[in-house]
Amino acid sequence: MCGIVGLHLRGPALEPRLGELLGAMLGQVVERGPDSAGVAVYGDPRLSPPGRSVVSLLGTSMAEVEAALPGAVAIDAAATTVVHAEVEQLRSVLPEATVVGSGEGCAVLKGVGTALQLAESFGLASVTGWQGVGHTRMATESAVTPEGAHPFSVGPGQCFVHNGSFANHATIRRELRAQGVAFDSENDSEVGARFIAHQLAQGADLEKALRLLCERFDGFYTLLVSTNDSFAVVRDAIACKPALVAETEEWVAMASEYRALDVLPGVENARIFEPEPEVVYVWRR
Repeated sequence: MCGIVGLHLRGPALEPRLGELLGAMLGQVVERGPDSAGVAVYGDPRLSPPGRSVVSLLGTSMAEVEAALPGAVAIDAAATTVVHAEVEQLRSVLPEATVVGSGEGCAVLKGVGTALQLAESFGLASVTGWQGVGHTRMATESAVTPEGAHPFSVGPGQCFVHNGSFANHATIRRELRAQGVAFDSENDSEVGARFIAHQLAQGADLEKALRLLCERFDGFYTLLVSTNDSFAVVRDAIACKPALVAETEEWVAMASEYRALDVLPGVENARIFEPEPEVVYVWRR
């Protein structure tokens, strides 16, 4: 039942409004996921300054980060703390904190509560940038915790949001663990995110990684996966989970429901379509 939204901007004109538009889209899918919510935003100079490594953490605070790593810039956003530092530094001084995003140019913010409450806590309306994805969760496979909220970002600049469930996630989790992949939650969606990150790390491009996921995973799903230069959508073979894509010259957007697209400027001129089953759609910057 979860809600997915995503917005990929094709030019700079709307970049000052990225957070405002993403928040408006999330507000239209609140009831699809009342348990928790999250966003990933690309290109905001406050959250992810150009050329700086950015890490999103759970289980710590701005004060704890600044005490453990003097001189580090930290930003509190609901349950998430965004830090401008190297991920290895933070793992060494804050080993109990959970890394939920890392890399350059992308910040992940997530927590427990409704999407509207969390968007306010994130300060989403003032966020700028060129791409964003969001998710509202209705928990089915694991507990309601910030760690179980989406997006799952387990590779540099990579974010994964999911509506549906993977039937064979336990089997694939065991296989990935045997290959040295660590997990932060029991969420089935994290297994999908770890699988994609593992494929990308081995040299696959995003389209191939998603095709491999379709071959290997059983269940019902709509997925939106973003990277530092890409925005991709795929559905399972039955395509029973809702998804719509809209395209204009200014933007590409994806949402679980049309009303989340209807808040976007120029949607009346958009090409709108429902993604075909097991077809991987990729847009690049």
